[in-house]
Amino acid sequence: MLDARHNLFDDSQGIAFSVTMAGLGIHILTHMGFVTGQTTGLAILIAHLTGLPFPPVYFALTLPFLAIAWRRMGARFALKTLAITAALTALVALLPRWIELGRIEPALAALLIGLLFGIAALAAIRLGGSFGGLSVLWIEVQDRTGFKAGHAQLISDAAIFGVAALILPWEKLAYSFVAAAVFALFLAVNHRRDRYVAA
Repeated sequence: MLDARHNLFDDSQGIAFSVTMAGLGIHILTHMGFVTGQTTGLAILIAHLTGLPFPPVYFALTLPFLAIAWRRMGARFALKTLAITAALTALVALLPRWIELGRIEPALAALLIGLLFGIAALAAIRLGGSFGGLSVLWIEVQDRTGFKAGHAQLISDAAIFGVAALILPWEKLAYSFVAAAVFALFLAVNHRRDRYVAA
């Protein structure tokens, strides 16, 4: 598998790239007041409803799923995921001090968020890691109950957006859907087993 050929430098620069893309995406997302699905979206909602800062909420949410990831996908995957989520937590906490965002056209912001999240996720997958969270749980649920992980993910994302609909103005919710659609489309087009294979 491709991951076996990665040395420490490959992993380090790959993690740095993936985390930077995701961090910028989250920085724009929170600046615009948008929401998203999966663990990031859940953390945004919890932070909004409790007044707690987003970075520690996000990191705390990812921790319980690392044990499942370790058991299902091995120590290498779980440790890389831990490194990615810890680095992302730190970067998201620091970015507001380093980059002060002004006005961004909402449609452009949605496009950028979707592309940045897609690039970040693809890079993490190619490294043999992830940004952790609910997707690991839904795979476990599928194995235990037979309920498809993809359906569980759709239901959980719908629930997150449903709660967000009670909080956000409809314009922000609509642009959040656009960002999520761009993200999903990017992964659907680019995350294929027949790509990035050396001849």
